[in-house]
Amino acid sequence: MADVYINSVSAFLPNEPVSNEEMESYLGFIGGAKSKSKRVVLRSNKIEQRYYALDKEGRPTHSNAEMVAEAVRRLFVDPREMEDVELLACGTTSPDALLPSHAVLVHGLLPEFAGVEVISNAGACCSGMQSFKHAYLSVKAEDKSKAVCTGSERMSSHMRATFFEEEIKYLERIEANPYVAFEKDFLRWMLSDGAGAFLVEAEKKGDGPSLKVEWIEMCSFANELETCMYMGAEKDESGKLIGYQDMSIQEVVQNSVLSIKQDVKLLSENIVSKGFAFLKQLLEKKNIDVSKVDYFLPHMSSHFFQDKIYAFLKDNDIEIPYDKWFVNLKTKGNIGAGSIYVMLEELLHSGRLKEGQQILLAVPESARFSYAFCLLTVHY
Repeated sequence: MADVYINSVSAFLPNEPVSNEEMESYLGFIGGAKSKSKRVVLRSNKIEQRYYALDKEGRPTHSNAEMVAEAVRRLFVDPREMEDVELLACGTTSPDALLPSHAVLVHGLLPEFAGVEVISNAGACCSGMQSFKHAYLSVKAEDKSKAVCTGSERMSSHMRATFFEEEIKYLERIEANPYVAFEKDFLRWMLSDGAGAFLVEAEKKGDGPSLKVEWIEMCSFANELETCMYMGAEKDESGKLIGYQDMSIQEVVQNSVLSIKQDVKLLSENIVSKGFAFLKQLLEKKNIDVSKVDYFLPHMSSHFFQDKIYAFLKDNDIEIPYDKWFVNLKTKGNIGAGSIYVMLEELLHSGRLKEGQQILLAVPESARFSYAFCLLTVHY
């Protein structure tokens, strides 16, 4: 089977960076009042700036597909190379439409491509890694020789205050607390927009660096744990998820069902232990000496989890010192499925990589607790 290399990595972040103080200017004030949770959440996640595909009036400036198409174009020094791409795999939590699929919408914005195979991966943070694995396996099996995979989000559109107006009006009418629940408001200060892309090929490029893909492993724990993060649905008292298709239009609007929500308690109890116990099993199975890892890129929704991840690794004899960690959450924000692409893009262009170094990628997904890990080796 063929070796597989990431020969180019790109990112696209829309507009100018948005500071913590500016966030509600873009997203709006729910019920005309400042958020009660914003300061607490930002103090915990330690994000200092992020990017929105919105202008200061809250109007969209880019679709998800448009951001991805721009990231894909940035992979190529010579646009003529795009004609040789045989596969486009795209992952996101926040497609622009239910139908056509996300990857098809992206392909429609890339006339530089010929007719290519496309695949759309749905889900949360791991959807970008699912696209990567599809590209990796297609090249490794020699089914394709040149593939592009992407991860992206446009979450800002789901977090605008206008999304919650009817819910607030309904709460006021029934004399309930006229504020949206914490599990909805919490994520308004956590998520942002952007896109990233990898060019995956069977031969490394001559002017390096190229990143050889040693392995990609993924696992879901949905058989053990209930839903933690969800959109377009509500949980009943037993934890069962009820989709918007089984609700009236009035219920969907009054309860902001199309907004994204997260069970914070369920998240904090499980996100670290489940995923990094899986990593320990992988390292043992593959006989990997974690001390030989040069860079550790963990996707984190919040810096709240950094010390918890480190403590788990240390307690399980797979400690990775902080000086090997590379994260850009503070400056790029949490882009969900796009975060690992944007992190790797920054590291690749930092000038820090040397021949033979190893990079460990870690992507936890809280939707129903899925995890992806990948080991890369630097080649020039």
